[in-house]
Amino acid sequence: MQTQGQPRRGGRKHHDRGLLLIGLFKLGKSILFFCIGMGAIHMLHKDLGDVVMRVAMALKFDPESRFVALVLNKVDLIDVHKLKMISLGTFAYSMVALTEGVGLVLEKVWAEYLTLILTISFLPWELYELVRRPSWFRLSLLLINLAVLAYLVWLLRRKRLAVPTEV
Repeated sequence: MQTQGQPRRGGRKHHDRGLLLIGLFKLGKSILFFCIGMGAIHMLHKDLGDVVMRVAMALKFDPESRFVALVLNKVDLIDVHKLKMISLGTFAYSMVALTEGVGLVLEKVWAEYLTLILTISFLPWELYELVRRPSWFRLSLLLINLAVLAYLVWLLRRKRLAVPTEV
């Protein structure tokens, strides 16, 4: 019987589909957050209110609507320093997700533990946000992270039990 990580016939290594899927998800998050960081840098020294109005007009929103007014009020709170902090934070998160993704795709045990620790560390915040402002999006993110967590715990336990102990 073939176990995970052992070569198949022809010398090819068996890849864990679950780790590959989680790794690709993390790589996708890395790209998304990198793009958000680039967008924040692109907005430095621009009139964000003007940008919001141009986007609202392009999307055929009424510029006098409550939604556009709400977005304009929120955008007025963002200054150059906050944009720099947003870009710094998103770039940092992008690098962490990139590290997780590459490690998981390469089936590195350290990446499995890193992802496990990071997923556990974000759960209290995700639960707080879900209780504070419930939405299907927040619930979906929580369920995805719980599924990742459950899979990694199962996989790491299985690997630990498969390793023979020395007497």
